Amino acid sequence: MVGKVVLSVISVILVVGVVIGVVAGVLRFGSNGDSGEKLSPQMKAVSSFCAPTDFKELCMKSVGKYAANATDDPKELIKATVLAIFDEMKGSLNFSQSLASSATEAKVKMSLDDCKDLYQFAIDELQAALSFVGDSDLHTMNDRVAEMQNWLSAVVSYQESCLDNMDDPKFKADLQNNVLNASQLTSNALAIAEQIDQVLGAFDVKLNLTPNSRKLLSTDQVDDGKLQPNEVVAKDGSGQYKTIGAALAAYPEGHQGRYVIYVKAGDEYLEVTKDQVNVFMYGDGPRKTIVTGHRNNRAGSSTLRSASFAAVGNGFLCKSMGFQNTAGYQGGQAVALRVQSDRSAFFNCRVDGYQDTLYDHSNRQFYRNCIISGTVDFIFGDSTTVIQNSLIFARKPGPGQGNTITAQGRKYKDETTGLVIHNCRIVPEQKLYPERLTVETYLGRPWKQYARTVFMESTLGDLIQPAGYLSWGQDETCIYEEYGSRGPGARADGRVKWKGVRVISKAEAQAYTVGPFLKGDTWLKDPGFPFMLGLKN
Repeated sequence: MVGKVVLSVISVILVVGVVIGVVAGVLRFGSNGDSGEKLSPQMKAVSSFCAPTDFKELCMKSVGKYAANATDDPKELIKATVLAIFDEMKGSLNFSQSLASSATEAKVKMSLDDCKDLYQFAIDELQAALSFVGDSDLHTMNDRVAEMQNWLSAVVSYQESCLDNMDDPKFKADLQNNVLNASQLTSNALAIAEQIDQVLGAFDVKLNLTPNSRKLLSTDQVDDGKLQPNEVVAKDGSGQYKTIGAALAAYPEGHQGRYVIYVKAGDEYLEVTKDQVNVFMYGDGPRKTIVTGHRNNRAGSSTLRSASFAAVGNGFLCKSMGFQNTAGYQGGQAVALRVQSDRSAFFNCRVDGYQDTLYDHSNRQFYRNCIISGTVDFIFGDSTTVIQNSLIFARKPGPGQGNTITAQGRKYKDETTGLVIHNCRIVPEQKLYPERLTVETYLGRPWKQYARTVFMESTLGDLIQPAGYLSWGQDETCIYEEYGSRGPGARADGRVKWKGVRVISKAEAQAYTVGPFLKGDTWLKDPGFPFMLGLKN
């Protein structure tokens, strides 16, 4: 629970003094105070804390406002940094709803409704971060730094998704201006988290980053290796429920442990909500148990709401199911599967569509032994995702269209997000083979400024253009890295000459494996899904 910050007259005077003193100190001494005069301990603490940030003045102001009397306590400074974003996001949520009252077009109203949900998701992430900091001991912080980075990166994704969904230029500009402070404060918090060792070093605090594992499946749900479902869904009436939605609606309030749903052959259209956590859903195979839909952008749906299936509640696991959007290339953006569930995993699943098939929206995600198909930007989002041992195939696009496999959306360089394609096969759909030489297919294009995508130990078919990547205006700052791939599409000598496009070493590639990148060794063992922790070779 976040208490209200109440400042007395004396506190207000202290706030002004801190901010003026810090800014004056930086003007006189520079960030390191190297003029020979000594900074006051208070100013030195704030200056050191804000040193890694891109928006330093805003950092100092927020610290001055929310931690005026505790600028020598690093825990309170971290709390103040998150609390500042929290309050800004609450203001942005209220602002988006005030805009909704003046909107007349149905599509604008729908986009503002999306913003309401997205901003609430951001507030929920920040609430979790505040609770985490409040409950933690800096000396035994374990993997809290990684957790903080994940939550803050998700906040950026939700801020950006609101803007991306708004087509009306006036409303978009209003939203962009209003959320600017929250966005810059989030960037600051990510920068501080990225350099936390150095930041806390100024306060003589050392972190002990010991992995912290947890059980995802309770022992009473496993019998000789076979899952015992809480609910069974079958259209023929042989289960407790005829629809997945009905089974999810029966999710017990305050449920502890894993909630297992077995879905027999059939199809449906639904969302696992944020309150439905630790759901494990499995079916009879990706060709038998299928969630299908046809919502699409050209028919009036936002990209966010076009998903045939959305996994929002944290800890979602899925096995042997299919997800598809049947709108075709004519529908434009048409999502088959949208995932923002943290620590989510998919095994032996199939995701089929055309443009924007798999929306890996936010948080940490893992895919293994899956099939993913599409045309334009068909794996896109701003999550921390590894797709491993899977088949990714390009379909025949619409007239005049080319294919781009990925479109990653990292906005700030300190976000921990990125997309890793590891030990996969990227090939054309069988129907595309006769036309593969006439359809330009690229490994990706940078959706946002610091887009990051890594292809490792994968087979790249001859459909891939030698240039590898297609420009989208973010060429100077994006990151596209490759390691140990094979096949005719893996030749690196013809790749575009952008600064961030390069072949990396084995040691560098190791950082993008399931262990370091997803912290998967702390949460992927218990579900029983196979996974490769490191590199193949």
